[in-house]
Amino acid sequence: MNIQSTYYNLKGDRSVWLIVALLSLFSMLIVYSTSGSEAYKYNATHGTEYYLIRQLVFIGAGLTLMYTAYKLHYMVYAKLAPILMVIATPLLVYTALFGEKINDASRWIKIPILELSFQTSDFAKIALIMFVAKSLAVKQDYIKSFKDAFLPIIAPVLLFCALIAPSNLSTAALLFVTAFIMMFVGRISMKYVILLMVLGVAVFAGIFIVGQYFPDHFRVDTWLTRINDFLYSDGGYQIQQSKVAIAEGGFLGVGPGNSNQRNFLPFAYADFIYAIICEEYGFLGGAFLLLLYLWLLFRTISLVTRSPKTFGAMLAMGLMLNIVITAFANIAVSVKLVPATGLTLPMISMGGTSFMFTCLSFGIILSVSRYVEQAYEERKQLEKMELDGASDH
Repeated sequence: MNIQSTYYNLKGDRSVWLIVALLSLFSMLIVYSTSGSEAYKYNATHGTEYYLIRQLVFIGAGLTLMYTAYKLHYMVYAKLAPILMVIATPLLVYTALFGEKINDASRWIKIPILELSFQTSDFAKIALIMFVAKSLAVKQDYIKSFKDAFLPIIAPVLLFCALIAPSNLSTAALLFVTAFIMMFVGRISMKYVILLMVLGVAVFAGIFIVGQYFPDHFRVDTWLTRINDFLYSDGGYQIQQSKVAIAEGGFLGVGPGNSNQRNFLPFAYADFIYAIICEEYGFLGGAFLLLLYLWLLFRTISLVTRSPKTFGAMLAMGLMLNIVITAFANIAVSVKLVPATGLTLPMISMGGTSFMFTCLSFGIILSVSRYVEQAYEERKQLEKMELDGASDH
């Protein structure tokens, strides 16, 4: 099959397709490089090739999921939004109470047959963004009172953030920021946008206070340690090693697979993978990756401005913001602009539920762009027919 021909036959924003392809390629290369420390940890049980094959399987499965989501009409997700919310809420409650603890955080549910861990917050983020997008589209012109704004939009946002925050504060905070921006862009009255902000601060403050009395279920000590390391030290061991990796990379990098800091930097294949990218590919590689996320931001904004329906615009914007803000937060940690968060780099870090749901997000964005493009072409043809008709007369 001709790859170039396939690329030009794809519907939707071809720039987004290209961004996905480049991010997937980056992921394959850097995960293969950084997985050496994990291979060493398990000795002969798992070689480096095991992690490469594992990542290729995730990439293949993720791209298949993305293509499936892309083929569906994006209005299907408006119908699915309430159903997904009903599923996500008990999953978050169950995870908070009985979730499997990995790295001192109860964020996962173990899937027995597949022997995989499922991070419920990844599913909940997409469910909430879909629901907020639908609520904004349906009720945008009818929000005249506190009740109109609170029940369909503010309450679900606060509930999900409150359920996610005890074990994953950074994810909850970024999800809150995403919902906040969606409400602002969705032209909701500023008093309700400010109300969301005030109530959100109150909820996060309440979680912090309650966490002092229930340290087994809230990671308050971890949050305080990370903030203190950020404010009063060099950022802790991980940040120090990350800065060394970036400094070693210089402008052009030490070359693919030649990273030394991957042997010293914990979670080099996940939370701090950007530092290894900078070490191996230098400033140019790090800047190129950053530009890919910025490119996604601008392409989606362009898509939103051309979308004929509010739901498609809000859905694409919400999912894009979730990806881009997470990416910027991960990168900011590596260069010590913010405290350590534990967030992975979307579409780059070693595969898992985060990778799969990021692919799903891309698929939905492409579904929106596919029909926006179709509507744009139909409008152009109609305008051409009207001009031709006018010239005949």
